Amino acid sequence: MEEKSYKEYLEHITTFIFDVDGVLTDGSVTVTTTGEMLRTMHIKDGYALKTAVDKGFNVCIISGGSNEGVRIRLQGLGITDIYLGAHNKIEQLQDYFEKKNITSENVLYMGDDIPDYPVMQLIGLPCCPQDAVPEIKNISKYISHKKGGKGAVRDVIEQVLKVQNNWSGHFSANYD
Repeated sequence: MEEKSYKEYLEHITTFIFDVDGVLTDGSVTVTTTGEMLRTMHIKDGYALKTAVDKGFNVCIISGGSNEGVRIRLQGLGITDIYLGAHNKIEQLQDYFEKKNITSENVLYMGDDIPDYPVMQLIGLPCCPQDAVPEIKNISKYISHKKGGKGAVRDVIEQVLKVQNNWSGHFSANYD
């Protein structure tokens, strides 16, 4: 049986789930003298996330990190389903699926490293940034041409919304 192209999954996506470090960020952490860990996110990823929320898609974040600044940023984009400090991502995934009555074939998950591996095996459309680790690339149905924190999230959201005729004509100045 021939493997489906990732593009055949795009029209059925209703839900986006993203890791943070290495996906919404480039994986770098700046540590201040007080021990605070600072991350940088791409504004174009923010625009795409806000657009997906505005268009009625489910958007969820599941991350092992627990930076409250990340939560505040994501909430500002309209994302309400944010699981930080998730050391067993499958538990959060199952909780989210139950809460929203979601089935895996309608989900796009983007991860970049080994903690994402078990979750990505359960997802309809596992994706990763261009700079993900080899194990994640091997199980991804789509590898973005963009790196983590450099537009990979925008890449996948924009593709889904374009296929579903939800991208063009949407303009919002409230994404940053």
